[in-house]
Amino acid sequence: MFTLITVLLVAVCLFLTLIVLVQNSKGGGLAANFSSSNQIMGVRKTADFLEKATWTLAGTLVFLCILAAFVIPGSDVAQRSILDSSQIDNAADPMSMPSFPTSFPFEPEFPTE
Repeated sequence: MFTLITVLLVAVCLFLTLIVLVQNSKGGGLAANFSSSNQIMGVRKTADFLEKATWTLAGTLVFLCILAAFVIPGSDVAQRSILDSSQIDNAADPMSMPSFPTSFPFEPEFPTE
């Protein structure tokens, strides 16, 4: 299921890219090639079609992204925290003063003259 949604996402992205590249920012775009206004799809109708196709593909892209987030494969193993409860219970108190050794572990040798 996730693979199918991923393939659909890639296809929608490619179609959306092509539709956006065909459009002209000044409103000409694909319709600029038609010089006569009595064509089957005139200048205005072509721009309307490209705009509707852009909005439809953008909505489809958003829907597929949300759907993919729900069906993304996860691990079957239950996620555990790095810290176990025993580690938290045995943790040192950060407000306590550290205890340093007060005596040397060995007898120092002082030179005698």
